Amino acid sequence: MTGQSQEDIWKDWAIKAQKGDKKAYNALLNDLLPFIRGRLSGTLANPDWVEDVTQEVLISVHKSLYTYASDRPFKPWLMSIINFRKTDFLRKYYKNKKLREDVNNHEKTYDGNVTELAHLGELKDIESALGSLPKKQRKIFTLMKVEGYSAQEVSDEMGMSVSAVKVSAHRAANKLKERLE
Repeated sequence: MTGQSQEDIWKDWAIKAQKGDKKAYNALLNDLLPFIRGRLSGTLANPDWVEDVTQEVLISVHKSLYTYASDRPFKPWLMSIINFRKTDFLRKYYKNKKLREDVNNHEKTYDGNVTELAHLGELKDIESALGSLPKKQRKIFTLMKVEGYSAQEVSDEMGMSVSAVKVSAHRAANKLKERLE
């Protein structure tokens, strides 16, 4: 492989790995590891995040190697996986961070509004409206809109399709809106 660029070597290993060559597969993953780490270390603040995302990228390369088209350059294919995994990681991190902040602020909101007698009637109205929903629809609405779970997470929990969960949550919101107006 003398005289070949790093990308050409990766491409060659990827093609061989697609055909079942275990040595080429191992060589590819071992050679990609420092490259992926290097790409991520300059863009993620926490070294643990770099390792987490690196592992996610390697798993994605493993799972999707069959999708690599041998007539295309290898590096753009790899970079798209790196960028997608990094974005996915950061989206989940900041979503969870917001949820943690919301939980921390929840007591202040609760103490300031729910425990005041002026707001007691509103709480009872909301509880009554939620109680009027069918049990399954109430659970979906509560998980998504109150507790902040994604449609995918609720779908997994309830054993329903994502679209069915979204429809149910939307219908529940409309029923609550009608009831509370």
